[in-house]
Amino acid sequence: MTPPRSADESIDNAAIAVFRQEYGARATALPPLAIVIAAFNEEGSIGQVLAALPTTVAGLATEKIVVSDGAADGTAKEAAEAGALVCEVPVNRGQGAALRLGYRIAREGGARYIVTTDADGQYNPAEIESLLAPLLAGRADFVSGSRALGSEETTDPVRRLGVRVFALIISLLAGKRITDPSFGLRAMRAEVTGAVQLQQPQYQSAELLIAVITHGFRVAEVPATIHKRRVGESKKGHNAFYALHFAGVIAGTWWRETQRRMRRSPRSAPTASRSGPPGAAGPSGPAVPPGTTATGAGSPPGSVNGDVPPAEPGGTLDPRSANRT
Repeated sequence: MTPPRSADESIDNAAIAVFRQEYGARATALPPLAIVIAAFNEEGSIGQVLAALPTTVAGLATEKIVVSDGAADGTAKEAAEAGALVCEVPVNRGQGAALRLGYRIAREGGARYIVTTDADGQYNPAEIESLLAPLLAGRADFVSGSRALGSEETTDPVRRLGVRVFALIISLLAGKRITDPSFGLRAMRAEVTGAVQLQQPQYQSAELLIAVITHGFRVAEVPATIHKRRVGESKKGHNAFYALHFAGVIAGTWWRETQRRMRRSPRSAPTASRSGPPGAAGPSGPAVPPGTTATGAGSPPGSVNGDVPPAEPGGTLDPRSANRT
């Protein structure tokens, strides 16, 4: 059972206090890019995932933050031994609650950008650079990978259909084209996570996406790959159970955000700064790269233009690792 909100905040505050006491300045003076992972009983997998993550992306130093969400195995120990900053939560609340805590740690620690990936190794860390490209160019505030634009190894026809159905529903509700509402490899400006309301303890991907869109942030999708899980079992549960709850989150979040917009003054100021790095294109700058869909203020659904900066030279990329060989 998920704790009530007041108890939830108390759990977060206590976990952050212990985290900062353990890591000191390393926790409060983060590099520009924080890679956040929520993990529950991922011993045997999390170490491999962390080892494959890059130490720099597009010239930005990275820090890996793992939120161990009430894990009963050696997840936290394995993550720490792999060099990650580990925040342990004593109770299992769900991926959404763990990521919300990770966003706060990254944001309050001074990271400018946040990337999320899963602890099960299904996402390709070599694709983080293309994910960040629209952010660094000042073309987007939030970027998600998309298996519909890229590829997937999964063969479950029900889940594949579900991704496309939910993408269509969100696209119709938002009036903007979305192709993959549940992809876990995402990148965003850190301040975006503090500007939107996040309440879902588990099915957070749809809540975050809808909240970002309805707040007027610029959203982009880039082609990405989802691999088969190599170790352990999925925590998502049966397809029907997952679909029912995911649909409920979409409906609930959309209603909440619709009510918020109705109460807000039509001349409200933007919720967060959208300025990019020095010399980068601003909100009215060029559209996102080819193969990238963009939505947001001033962007038509599915607008496609521009060019993604190529990966830096200096070696080949292991397709399942961001480390150059």
